[in-house]
Amino acid sequence: MKKNIVVLISGRGSNLKSIISATNKENFPAKISLVISSNKSALGLKIAEKNHIKNVVVEQKEFSNKELFESDLIGKIAQQDPSLICLAGFMQILSKTFINKFKDKIINIHPSLLPDYKGLNTHERAIKSGEKYSGCTVHYVTEELDSGKIIAQERVLISPSDTPDTLSRKVLEREHIIYPKTIESLLS
Repeated sequence: MKKNIVVLISGRGSNLKSIISATNKENFPAKISLVISSNKSALGLKIAEKNHIKNVVVEQKEFSNKELFESDLIGKIAQQDPSLICLAGFMQILSKTFINKFKDKIINIHPSLLPDYKGLNTHERAIKSGEKYSGCTVHYVTEELDSGKIIAQERVLISPSDTPDTLSRKVLEREHIIYPKTIESLLS
C-alpha cells in the first residue's frame, strides 16, 4: 500500500508536477494525499486539480497571527497521517512548534549545494562568487533555515555564460529528478 505524502507549495508547482509523475508509477511507494498552497494564485493548484489530487489554500494573511495559521496547517496535514511532508517552493518559514509536530518527516528542496547559499537569490550569489558548480539539495527541515541534515545533492556546472535565469533552469531540471528519487528512497 502506498504511503501518504503531503506537498506544500506557494508557486508554479514544477517540483509538484515531477512528484506527481513519480507517484503515478505503480511501484512508487507513495501517493500525494493533499497539496496545500500558501498562495491562492499558485499555478501548482491547477496541477493538483488536473491530477485529481485534493488541494486546499491556507494563506497566512487570513489569520490574525502565525500560530493560528500554523495550527490550521497542522490540522489539515495531521488528518492525512503523512509519512512525509514535502516542501516544494513553499515560501513560509515554519516555527519550532510546527517542525516538532512532524519531527523528521519534513523535507525541502533548495536550489544550491547546501550549506552554501542558504536563503534566497542562490543562483545570483553563486555566479557572483565565481563558483564552478551549483546544484540542489534535499534536506530535512529544522528550525534553522536551510540547515537540516542533507539527504541528497545533485550538482551542475556553472558555465561562464550562465545568468541567474539560465542557471536556475539547469538546477530546476536536476530538482525534478532528485526530489522524487529522494522521496522514493526515504519511503521504500
